[in-house]
Amino acid sequence: MPILPLTEENFEQEVLQAEGPVLVDLFAAWCGPCRALAPVLETLAEARPELRIGKVDVDAQPELAARFDVLTVPTLLLFRSGRLLRRTTGAKTLTELEEFLRSGEA
Repeated sequence: MPILPLTEENFEQEVLQAEGPVLVDLFAAWCGPCRALAPVLETLAEARPELRIGKVDVDAQPELAARFDVLTVPTLLLFRSGRLLRRTTGAKTLTELEEFLRSGEA
């Protein structure tokens, strides 16, 4: 499943009303660790088609960043059935992301 661009307009439907787990990457285009994380998320999306992955550009969507008290990018939020289960910050390897998902029961 392709990575979805998320906005204030589609966040409710794509994340909070989604069935199954949703991993949300809050990022900024100017952020080096965010750019490093992008190909890891692409690999994860290919390996885990049951996992919905979305990206929020915090500069374009500051209200979403504020809604989840995001002060550092990248921040990853894991949702299931509209409920925030876990969060982490910083660039991650594929192995670290898999562990993050396992510990969140995704």
